[in-house]
Amino acid sequence: MPQGKPRNSQKERFWRQVIKRWLQSGLTVATFCSQNHLSEASFYAWRRTLAARDRQSMPFAQVRVVADESANTELPAGCGALELVLANRRVLRIGQGFDAVTLRRLLPLLEEDAPC
Repeated sequence: MPQGKPRNSQKERFWRQVIKRWLQSGLTVATFCSQNHLSEASFYAWRRTLAARDRQSMPFAQVRVVADESANTELPAGCGALELVLANRRVLRIGQGFDAVTLRRLLPLLEEDAPC
């Protein structure tokens, strides 16, 4: 088990909120940090740290392909539609051609306990 400074949950909570606000802002990291009087180096370090923590704690999610029942049609084979059931019982339907990078950024927000 790694030794070092214990985690500061207050700092972690602060930086998770900062990163969430940045994602919602549509600003570049440099502009967001400047407007909020934050160090870019600290921002990038915390974003990297939190992403690593999220990867370690993210449980394996069961995925299954389903038909869109509201349309009363079967999905063609190989269409790429997915249904992701999150830990908090919310369902995320992902259509063909989804952006994997955006999905990776979105999943930690969707897995949060508190509503957006």
